Amino acid sequence: MSAPPSPSALPPGPGLPKLLQTVGFMFGAARFIERSRRRHGDMVTFSTAFDSGFVMVFDPELVKQVFQAPGDRLRAGEANSLLGAALGSRSVLLLDGQEHLRQRRLMLPSFHGQRMRAYESAVLDATDRAIDSWPVGQPFLLLPSMQSLTLDVIMRAVFGLAEGPRQEELKRRLRAMLDPISRPLGVFVLGLSGGRFGNRGAMRAFEEHRALVDELIHDEIARRRAVPDLEEREDVLSTLLLARDDEGNPMTGGELRDQLVTLLVAGHETTATGLAWAFDLLLRTPRALSRLLGSLEEDDESYLEAVVKEALRLRPVIPGVGRVVRGGPFELGGYLLPEGTEINPSISVIHRRADRYPQPGEFRPERFLADDAPDTYTWIPFGGGSRRCLGASFATFEMRVAIRRVLERAELVPVGRRPERVQRKGITLVPRHGARVCQTRAPRRATTPAAVVEAVA
Repeated sequence: MSAPPSPSALPPGPGLPKLLQTVGFMFGAARFIERSRRRHGDMVTFSTAFDSGFVMVFDPELVKQVFQAPGDRLRAGEANSLLGAALGSRSVLLLDGQEHLRQRRLMLPSFHGQRMRAYESAVLDATDRAIDSWPVGQPFLLLPSMQSLTLDVIMRAVFGLAEGPRQEELKRRLRAMLDPISRPLGVFVLGLSGGRFGNRGAMRAFEEHRALVDELIHDEIARRRAVPDLEEREDVLSTLLLARDDEGNPMTGGELRDQLVTLLVAGHETTATGLAWAFDLLLRTPRALSRLLGSLEEDDESYLEAVVKEALRLRPVIPGVGRVVRGGPFELGGYLLPEGTEINPSISVIHRRADRYPQPGEFRPERFLADDAPDTYTWIPFGGGSRRCLGASFATFEMRVAIRRVLERAELVPVGRRPERVQRKGITLVPRHGARVCQTRAPRRATTPAAVVEAVA
């Protein structure tokens, strides 16, 4: 009979000082984490400038226990607190317990399957504009083009804003707020400048940009409340304005602002990065590209769905997710983790376990068509459990629509012989050089105009 876990026990981990571990995470996270896992096992304790003792988890069975734990015992909102400066304290990503459940229930109707279909024309329109802007015969960066594409989609899907000065002004203000924290050390600098080590100038500039974003968002909320056809609109803002909780209460203006900014920030940067990675992998894997083109000609999207899943497996946009232990010590993997410990299931490492993904470094979408396809604890690009990303279905839907449209109209080839390397940018893992491609011929006309799709829908 095995002995019970010892009180307040933490798994082993690197014996390096905090500063060196912080540097390891910022500049060579994948190698640093993998070396630590090989040495210490499937639960490793790290210590950085952000957290004096967090535990990374690399085993899907342990991840299952984390995702299935009650929300009051393992708190995801608290683990996301670093994002509060941008998203706001009422963001669904930062809330826990009943407050989180209330906000989630109010937001869920905006992401139901039928509602998402109404956004398809927005995705097609934005993709067509991106394709038509690409040069022919000259290298260009796909990542910024995908960022523009997904931001256009979010503007229409979330705010219902058509192209014009108002949409452009909101995009400009949003980019001014996000660009400083989207740099490789952006979130790190913001976290330190928030009060602990003091770069007050950076924080003050960020707050000024955030105030300009808030001004426009609150104005748009007020305008929308006054429209006579609110109930007929299909954008997320209109849906949230009409939403009521179990007691019949609507969202407050502050709650609306925080959820809208959350959708703007989380809903375009991550999907854009996923699209850039998907094209980089596809264009460098002729076998997969040929099979995808053949299946799309037969109007079969099963392989397209597998392509999206495999791209998010091999190049996850977010390296991990977090939970903070509350309500007493939490038993996991033979350890009794003290209250306040942050647990981080590692998306990147779990997605590359050779025992779950044979030849894990290869781009093989057919993995997701097999009888033993990855399950919800071995494929976790959107987290899991009750905290799984609300926009997961929308993100994968948007990726499928955009990829299909690009392949229908354009012929792209990768620039350079080597695949893109991964670079951390803020909290996302992006192609280091922006996914360089070249369009070899003028784009074809779309066979299904977006207007036709909208009319059919």
